[in-house]
Amino acid sequence: MTSAPVPLSGPRFQTEPAELYREMRRDHGSVASVVLDGDIPAWLVLGYRELHQVTGDPVLFSRDSDLWNQWDRIPDDWPLLPMIGRKQPSILYTVGERHRERAAMISEALEAVDPFELRTHAERFADELIDAACAEGEIDLVGDYAALLPVRVLATLYGFSEEQGPGLVTALNDMINGRAGALAGQQHLAGSMARLLADRKAGPANDVVSRMLADTSGFTDEEIIQDLMVMMAAGHQPTADWIGNSLRLMLTDDRFAASLFGGRNSVAEAMNEVLWEDTPTQNVAGRWASRDTQLGGHRVRAGDLLLLGLQGANSDPQVRTDGSALTGGNNAHFSFGHGEHRCPFPAQEVAEVIARTGIEVVLDRLPDIDLTVPAESLTRRPSPWLRGLTELPVRFTPVPAL
Repeated sequence: MTSAPVPLSGPRFQTEPAELYREMRRDHGSVASVVLDGDIPAWLVLGYRELHQVTGDPVLFSRDSDLWNQWDRIPDDWPLLPMIGRKQPSILYTVGERHRERAAMISEALEAVDPFELRTHAERFADELIDAACAEGEIDLVGDYAALLPVRVLATLYGFSEEQGPGLVTALNDMINGRAGALAGQQHLAGSMARLLADRKAGPANDVVSRMLADTSGFTDEEIIQDLMVMMAAGHQPTADWIGNSLRLMLTDDRFAASLFGGRNSVAEAMNEVLWEDTPTQNVAGRWASRDTQLGGHRVRAGDLLLLGLQGANSDPQVRTDGSALTGGNNAHFSFGHGEHRCPFPAQEVAEVIARTGIEVVLDRLPDIDLTVPAESLTRRPSPWLRGLTELPVRFTPVPAL
């Protein structure tokens, strides 16, 4: 197939990604030729089996970004550098045994989070956010709720003060969207992490950062700061979008109407449906081919960048023969990745508790919510990487604050 490369930008990633991925699969097959900002070439892996192959072979398809054959074309102010960085000493770009040691450190630090304490934090912050609007009868469940909740919970678990939360939200959004402000957002986040690390070195506490510092594997401050940034970015925005996308589904799809009237099983079903059909993390950068190879009928050269098309793979007709059927308890989606670089299981559990608690507090506190705009007018943030709503405005009968 010799179709022209597809720009990994533009409004269709927000307006009709499912149709766009179908067209790319039709024109390119299971691996599509794409271009990033500045006409930088890459491959987008859309096939379920091909993505399983790429994520399951960390030697052939490495996380070592030094392998990239395009570095001589990348300017210092390239807006995607926060997402596709060089010489970043974070777990994302570490390979082999050192990666396994870092993954163990992060998993152990998160595994020690008390589930009851986690849910208590999530309920408390969720109630505070609802209290701020419950007497008004209207709220934007994205901008005034979902976009503020995960980072407040995570910041508390890590050891940040509550006052630092809003600044972290802004920095994370700027960094993840990969446009103007991306590098400034990354710098704000790095500075905040460095200050927290210094505070915890001086006075350890019962928090994630203190537990990471206590690890005996000999990680540098810079390595821990980078890993904290990865954890915060990966834990906040996708979880916020998981909340927003799930609430949108419940408000617009008759299959989940029971969720709005106390049906707790359908909350879990809606959340799982979103991970298949409307996953917050659409595309991920990336892997680099360590040698020339073949993938999906294409010749991939050594040093080529492969982007992980999580949503494209989730909707692959080769494995989703009945795309209209509810996914039920099927968890074989790619929304948390796959292979040794997948999202650590304790981190998945933290995200699920925050998201489910956030959704349930809305349903408990605001039992008669309804959209204030037509469902078809809801818009998405301009990012090919993450798929989240710009707003989700609802009305409800005013209720007293707790």
